[in-house]
Amino acid sequence: MITEKQFQYEIDLIITNAIREDVGDGDHSSLACIPKTAMGKAKLLVKDEGVIAGIEFAKLVFAHVDNQVQIETLINDGSVVKYGDIAFYVSGSSQSILKAERLVLNAMQRMSAIATKTNAFTKFLEGTNTKILDTRKTTPGVRALEKWAVRIGGGENHRFALYDMIMLKDNHVDFAGGITNAIKKTQQYLRDTDKDLKIIVEARNLVEIEEILRNDGVYRILIDNFNYEDTKKAVAMIGDQCLTESSGGINENTIRKYAECGVDYISSGALTHSVYNMDLSLKAV
Repeated sequence: MITEKQFQYEIDLIITNAIREDVGDGDHSSLACIPKTAMGKAKLLVKDEGVIAGIEFAKLVFAHVDNQVQIETLINDGSVVKYGDIAFYVSGSSQSILKAERLVLNAMQRMSAIATKTNAFTKFLEGTNTKILDTRKTTPGVRALEKWAVRIGGGENHRFALYDMIMLKDNHVDFAGGITNAIKKTQQYLRDTDKDLKIIVEARNLVEIEEILRNDGVYRILIDNFNYEDTKKAVAMIGDQCLTESSGGINENTIRKYAECGVDYISSGALTHSVYNMDLSLKAV
């Protein structure tokens, strides 16, 4: 997994690029009608229900725009909120508040939606030993935000990107000439490059699981698009040799049954690619 330093670097890049994209050579709407010396105060108003996320990110955005802006936090990330709640107050330069407003709202609305969905999935797993993982099916350019939201919602992050874990999927296996070839070549590559990366291998059927198990050094087997019965068989075959992960179209209606098959993890792209933004507003007070 990526380090905290790498993660913070990604967050800083997101803020810098988003402000560049949105502000350009100036917020001319504010510059035109609000004096530079004007001071104001606004509240982050919740107009929905769910799990709030992005408050700490909002603080970073306001600080980036104007480090004199003050935030009074009333609700923390990961809290359950309802219509009418106020998450925080922000006070300072009116121009600065307005400059940061859209980035703060866009990020928090999406992060809160992801945290809410993740939290719902974790509740489906209560009483099992299975944990929910996200995927790389994220919005380009803001992956760090979306994976941050998954953690706030109670889930765990899969690999962050292509560089922090090896995942040998069907195309890798086919292009490499089979599962064993793919694993052996990968292990040689890691030795040659002196990299310490965990290896996950995707299996499309029980026969492929048998072949994976004949190779040492696999961290986790991805049991992809299996039905319940075959998932149970796969878990029994794998035993304690490595960790197990189910994936492939798993949703609210099926996640519990897959967990009851005994897998260690369930990964779901839906956590980040199929959510509806939480309704939030930043209102002057």
